[in-house]
Amino acid sequence: MDAKQWGVYVHIPFCRQKCFYCDFPSFAGRERYWEDYTGALCREIAVRGSYYRQQWGKPATIYLGGGTPSILPEKFMKQLLSELRQIFLPDGKAEEFTVECNPGTVDEPYLAMLRNRGVNRLSFGVQSFDDTLLKRIGRIHNGQQAVDAVAMARRVGFANLSLDLMYGLPGQTLEQLKESVEQALSLKPEHISIYGLQLEEGTAFYRMQELGKLNLPTDDVTEAMYDYMTEYLPSQGYERYEISNFARPGFESRHNMSYWQDVPYLGVGAAAHSYLDGQRWAAFAELDRYMDAIKENRIPVEPEEAATTAIAIEEFCFLALRTAKGISREKFLQKFGREMDVWYGTVLRDLSARKLLVDDGRYVRLTRQGMKYGNLVFEKFLLDAQDF
Repeated sequence: MDAKQWGVYVHIPFCRQKCFYCDFPSFAGRERYWEDYTGALCREIAVRGSYYRQQWGKPATIYLGGGTPSILPEKFMKQLLSELRQIFLPDGKAEEFTVECNPGTVDEPYLAMLRNRGVNRLSFGVQSFDDTLLKRIGRIHNGQQAVDAVAMARRVGFANLSLDLMYGLPGQTLEQLKESVEQALSLKPEHISIYGLQLEEGTAFYRMQELGKLNLPTDDVTEAMYDYMTEYLPSQGYERYEISNFARPGFESRHNMSYWQDVPYLGVGAAAHSYLDGQRWAAFAELDRYMDAIKENRIPVEPEEAATTAIAIEEFCFLALRTAKGISREKFLQKFGREMDVWYGTVLRDLSARKLLVDDGRYVRLTRQGMKYGNLVFEKFLLDAQDF
């Protein structure tokens, strides 16, 4: 397999405080696990990573996500980065090597250490520059720390920075969102991700909503926020290449694009997911179970239920439709052996007539209106298993 056609994801499941909207597999107050978990990660990388490195060559992308990867103390992060470079990067370089950071957990020496050990892209979880909103959603940093983190990253040599922002937050106004977007633009990041608040079961915000204690913006205000961002960011040089992601030309997240383009990836760490040889795998989410498996020289993953043909087709379409490029008819034919129209001919004609899709014969993609109402479009791509 071409070495440029796979990636590596490393999960760091630790954070200082669980954000009120977060349903990711992450834990606060688990400092006692840091050393043992780092050691387990390195052993998994040495075994599983070496196998796929030998099979496929050097990965194009490496991504450390969480949780909060930057919460790891420097000595553990150095240990992890050294193992990643030794196993995956014989020449010491990756085309894209990203680490997620919380602005409240980094200083200049720490960022310099990341840069000096091969990391070439940072993703800062800013969410907002409004201090009141940040406290309201459970973030540990303030707006000035976010500004300072970007400045420090620039000083130590990072030329590829991404900022995450959120909209639809409790008590958030359109004016507050505009101020945060303008502040973000003033920092000149290469990439901006903007996510609407989702109330996920098991989160603090979900419980508050059930109790009637969550003051969310109205649907009209949330829609105005969405329209503002999707119109304004492209006018400022940030091309929308995926439903929630905007980038200056050439700075699209290559790692995330691999998820949407059916490219294989190896997930390392507790709760990490992998997509290898057409099979999806999930690592044990419980820290003790994950680390015990590593100690016992067992692979700490189990295969997810094999996807039916219908589910595989649906998933392929859902992921590709998230991107501005859309579904490649050629790739669809190569993967499934039949043209899209066999299953979706009527759907494509209907959604095109409603100006939610564009079908140019090579790609099927969402229109701007289709991106806005993506869930309605995706629903139409669900298949009846009885047809297979």
